Amino acid sequence: MKYAFSFALLLACHAAAHGAPDIQAGRALFKARCASCHSMAPRSTFGPHLHGIVGRPAAGAGDYRYSAAMRASGIVWSPQSLAAFVRAPGDVVPGTTMRFRGIGDRGQVEDLLAYLQSAQ
Repeated sequence: MKYAFSFALLLACHAAAHGAPDIQAGRALFKARCASCHSMAPRSTFGPHLHGIVGRPAAGAGDYRYSAAMRASGIVWSPQSLAAFVRAPGDVVPGTTMRFRGIGDRGQVEDLLAYLQSAQ
């Protein structure tokens, strides 16, 4: 019983420390790490646009030429698949041509996803 209480307290502290995703922090992160290649407007630039990304099949922006690996991935972008891709693109889609190592900070990934979903 003592350990169950300690575990519950630990989980509560973790949740409080992390807090809810911050859309504004996600917007700032997008501008700093993503906007040089991606647009939130429904038109692609150097990379594919991310407008309406959640629920869209990988390689689904019709105005962008994707790698063979991305076209063959079979992924439909959900918050979970996007989070995994943002953390480690090459692990999720081996052979992707996206030149990005990933974001290791879980809170930053959640903030970025909150922003992407808010801008749908």
